[in-house]
Amino acid sequence: MDKKIHKSIIETKANLKSLSDSKRSYIKAYSNIKRSVDLILDLKHNNLPIIPEINFQSIVNEKISIDQIKNIKDRGCVIIREVFDQALVKDWNEQITDYIINNDYFTKAKEKEGMDQYFSDLKSGAPQIFGLYWSKPQMLARQSKSMAITKKFLNSMWDANSPNGKEFDSNNDFIYADRIRRRVPGDKTLGLSPHIDGGSFERWTDSAFQKVYESIFNGDVDSYNPWKAAFRTQTQEYNSPAVCSMFRTFQGWTALTKQGPSDGTLSLIPIANCMSYLLLRALQDDIADDSLCGATPGRPLLISNEYHKELLDGLVSIPEVLPGDTVWWHPDITHSVADEHKGDEYSNVMFIGSSPQCPKNLRYAKRQSEHFLLGKSPPDFAAEDYEVEFKDRFSADQLTSLGRNQMAL
Repeated sequence: MDKKIHKSIIETKANLKSLSDSKRSYIKAYSNIKRSVDLILDLKHNNLPIIPEINFQSIVNEKISIDQIKNIKDRGCVIIREVFDQALVKDWNEQITDYIINNDYFTKAKEKEGMDQYFSDLKSGAPQIFGLYWSKPQMLARQSKSMAITKKFLNSMWDANSPNGKEFDSNNDFIYADRIRRRVPGDKTLGLSPHIDGGSFERWTDSAFQKVYESIFNGDVDSYNPWKAAFRTQTQEYNSPAVCSMFRTFQGWTALTKQGPSDGTLSLIPIANCMSYLLLRALQDDIADDSLCGATPGRPLLISNEYHKELLDGLVSIPEVLPGDTVWWHPDITHSVADEHKGDEYSNVMFIGSSPQCPKNLRYAKRQSEHFLLGKSPPDFAAEDYEVEFKDRFSADQLTSLGRNQMAL
């Protein structure tokens, strides 16, 4: 960590501690987390659903109840089933396999090994993530009407109002091109430790993040609302490959294969209101003045047993999902990938999040579209640029009018 960041952390912590009684606030936040985790453990013990599930057609038919909305907001995550037809998605999965093999991806990836360092600090290492962004299945899923409907529904969870007007357009989205996960059956080495994306040390030091979490730092823990978008699109993330430059109302992925608790797939801590505990933990007396509980610039925010055991007790696997189902989680939600894939089939997903239209996201979308036209890796990711010469890469003339709008073209 360079001297400038080191100094910034020390000064920021001193300032934040001066705003309120951080110890008293932490006791309250700790109590809230323990209560939420105990509820999750009780549901788990009784084999009751923990992660909310709804069907895509229920969104289309506007048959989502108030109780379902509340459950999604409490849990900070949701599985939306049958967004895509199973047969279509199985065909997409085969197309991606052909795209990888026909373009000799593995040889090219070996030549560029080590370029992507984003997950290097997570104890389990990097999962089987493919640096592919512009295959036809990925782009067809992103620009589909069903995905647009899904994202509009997800954006509606948020209060987009702020002192400066609307933070974002809830009805329209920009594409955020992300990668593919293809995990081999029997793999035991390629998990991801529990973490949060979208900012690590910035959540304490960035002025916009400080406004997002103002009530927490000022000692009014119970008034913090994780679904209030004010200042969220104003945050400045540390510039690093694979640190997301867009504001995402939800991170997410679309299942390309069947996968569940034993298949080396996603686990979540389904507590939307967890940031009070995490932020205030770093301000306690047992944490060094230059430490933010392991938060490191340009890396995910690591959630560890050393500092956050009470929260980690709430980590649960997603239930079984089928091809065409989608999984979504709030940007402050802890997530991980299991160390071992005990299943018999590939565990494959396309990462597709919800990134609504706003000035911050437009700036990135314009830069991204330049890379898309050339087949290069998007600006947020390591410049591996595998697809520049790939056959059957998705091209601009295959964009629909919706897709062109989503790509800021």
